[in-house]
This record gives sequence, C-alpha cells and structure tokens, in this order.
Amino acid sequence: MFKLKSLFGKSAQTAQQEPSSPPSTAAGSPVEWERQILENIAFAALKEQRAARRWKVFFRLILFFYVGIIVAAVAGWSPFRAGETVMEPSKHTSLVSLEGVIEAKGDASAEKIMTALQAAFEDKGTQGVILRINSPGGSPVQASMINDEIYRLRAEAKARGRDIKVYVVVEEMCASGGYYVAAAADEIFVNQASLVGSIGVLMDSFGVTGLMEKMGIERRLLTAGENKGMLDPFSPLNPQHQAYVKGMLNEVHQQFIAVVKKGRGGRLKETPDMFSGLFWTGAKSVELGLADGFGTVESVARDVIKAEKIVEFTQEESLFERFARRFGTSIMHGAMGTMNSTAVHWR
Repeated sequence: MFKLKSLFGKSAQTAQQEPSSPPSTAAGSPVEWERQILENIAFAALKEQRAARRWKVFFRLILFFYVGIIVAAVAGWSPFRAGETVMEPSKHTSLVSLEGVIEAKGDASAEKIMTALQAAFEDKGTQGVILRINSPGGSPVQASMINDEIYRLRAEAKARGRDIKVYVVVEEMCASGGYYVAAAADEIFVNQASLVGSIGVLMDSFGVTGLMEKMGIERRLLTAGENKGMLDPFSPLNPQHQAYVKGMLNEVHQQFIAVVKKGRGGRLKETPDMFSGLFWTGAKSVELGLADGFGTVESVARDVIKAEKIVEFTQEESLFERFARRFGTSIMHGAMGTMNSTAVHWR
C-alpha cells in the first residue's frame, strides 16, 4: 500500500491517525502568510481608493475652474476688459473703434464710444487718440453726442495741461453720421478707396394703400390729436405732414452742415454738391478737404502721434449682453410695429 505524502512531509495515513491540533500561528506558517496577504490586499485597495478620491477632487477643481472662466466670459468680465483704464505706464497711442451702424443699443452706441474715449483720455500714458471708423451712419442724436464728447474731452485735457489730439482713421466707410463724428477730430486719415461723405438726412417709410384697396382691406386708425397718425404706412400721405417732415429734416441737415464746417474750417473746399448727400472716394475726399491725408492706424500712431505702441480701449460686448440686447430688440420691434420705419437716419 502506497503512502501519499502531504505538503509537510507526512503521509495521509499518518495525518489521519494523529489527533487534530489548532492551526499554527508561528511566523512563516500558512495562516500568518494568508493574513499578511489579506492585509496587503486591503491596504492596497485603501490606497487605490484614496488616490481615486484625490484624482476625482482634482478633476472636479479643474472642471469648476474652466466652467468659471466660461461663465465669466459670457458675463463679460475680464481683467483686461476693453474700455477700462489700462494700467500702462509707458507712452502709447490709444485706440477706440467705431464699427457699424450708430444706434443707441448697438455696438457703436454713444454710451460705449464715449466711455471708451473717456478711459483713453484718463490714461496717463496716452499720447494721442485714434478713433477708427467703419460706419455707414445712423442716429443723428447718438452721433451728435459722440461729437460733443470729443470736444469736451479735448478741452478738459488741455485745461489739465495735457494736449491730447484725436485722429480719425477711416478704413472702409465713414458716411453720414459716421462723418458727423469724424468732423470733431483734429485730423482725418483715409484709404484711397474709402467711402467718405453722404452729408445729408433721411427718413424712410413705405405705403401700401394701393395694395390694401386691391385686397379690399380697410384701415381703421383712431387717434387723439389730428397729427398723431402722421406717416402711417396704411393711410394716404398727407401733403401737410410731408411738408412738416421735410422742414424738420432740413433743420437737422443744417445742424449737420454747421458741425462739418466747424470741424473742418478753412480746409474745406466747398462745392455745390458737397452737402447734397453724395459720397466720394478717400482720394477725392482729400481733394475736397473732407479728409487730411492717407494713413492707417499703425502709420498714424508711428508717424503722427510718435507712439508706435497701441493700446485699445474699445468696449467689447459680452455674449450675454449681445443675447440680451438682441432678445430685447426683437420684443421692442414687435411692440412698436411700424414706428421704427419712420426713424431719422444719417445714412
């Protein structure tokens, strides 16, 4: 009969004959060895859990950081937000951009342009201000406010002993209300192909009375005040109303002409059609005295102001502000109906 040896050198038969005894706990025994393995596994699992928690917290902080940056960007906050005084000790040229239609709630509103100009004049490093214009015109009121503010800021700076000049640089277009603003500058620089001028005033509307008659639609307009329904597009044009509006437009036009003559002075080579609403190329505008020469933002900063470094003060609209403005404008247009079609424009 063969005897099977156990792992510890004893036969199976001998092991069966020996009385049972408690498991050994001596060092190096199977029980101790198993316990150490279990302890090692438990500690390793604990370390992994702690490391996983640390990485989880780390990634959450990273996520919160980026979300905070996105929220701040949408809200319009930035440590370098344009329009605020730049803490720049060195001498530089301050730049403000007027882009698009000049209107109260737009990117080229008087509030935004004036705030940017004020910040530029207050900055101690400003050697001169460039107002870059790309605009077809817009509201006469908004343009007039910017024009007046340029004169005020320049006079105020001079009273404090700082002679800060304002230079307009026209890129694509400086027409109508855009030129009204430009007329306040010390000098105007253009590109040969820029469009300049359109010194005139308009009020646009429409009429659909003939179409209404063909479709059998009756207009029922009730007013308190005989002129309250003036320029209603669904009513026939009243000759008295037309004459009144043309007189009002002529009055605003004369204001425009006076501002241009004040700003350009003896440089203006007046022609019969200069104030007729025509516009000219940049090259022709220099000949007519509507502009002073050719130049870009960089060349004017370098060669005229003698401060090549450029710091921009233009107020930038945040995504949140842009959405709110467009949403509010849509509601306003829906409520006002046809009132917007009869607004006065310099374009």
